[in-house]
Amino acid sequence: MRVVIVEDNVLLSTGLEMLLKHVGFEVAALAGDAEGFLTAVRDHRPDVTIVDVRLPPSFRDEGIRAALQARREHPGLPVLVLSQYVEQQYAAELLSTAGGGVGYLLKDRVSRVDEFVDALRRVAAGGTAMDPEVIAQLVQRAGDPIAALTPREREVLALMAQGHDNQTIAGQLVITDNAVHKHIGNIFAKLGLAVTDSGHRRVLAVLAYLNGAGPPNAR
Repeated sequence: MRVVIVEDNVLLSTGLEMLLKHVGFEVAALAGDAEGFLTAVRDHRPDVTIVDVRLPPSFRDEGIRAALQARREHPGLPVLVLSQYVEQQYAAELLSTAGGGVGYLLKDRVSRVDEFVDALRRVAAGGTAMDPEVIAQLVQRAGDPIAALTPREREVLALMAQGHDNQTIAGQLVITDNAVHKHIGNIFAKLGLAVTDSGHRRVLAVLAYLNGAGPPNAR
């Protein structure tokens, strides 16, 4: 599995390269800025990318804007954002793009290597991997659309957005699979989203709706 990494911190990018090679990934390229990242994606057509949000020259939002551009140029390109910051506007835009394969993890909250690798593989396969803090900020930003959800439904929604399946959600909340299925049905009904959507597509639909974009067109 080929990976392109954009990270201006040389120690971190080199560490990621060594880690990923150790677990069987092929690191096709390391980039230190947005233009280098876009060039690497065009040249190597990776299976998944790891993107920092703040890159030279201004260290504001160059990385996540480059990720959005890369997904416009290469629809469905899997992107795992790995950052210290939650850029709510661009995170919402990234999550609402069609094609799946999106993750957003916070550097300071990645505590286990195996969980990070699992998240990267999930994103590469077209799924989602969201840090709970990112979800919390996006949900807070959303406001009214989730006012109708119960506290339990919000917990289920947060776990869905992290990429967990129904069985894992049931285990974490100590409820039955049937209860999870019912909660998910209620969430979609209250948000006006099609219950028939499955997997990461329904997660992206929920996140897009929560962030004001409305449910994406069926594809």
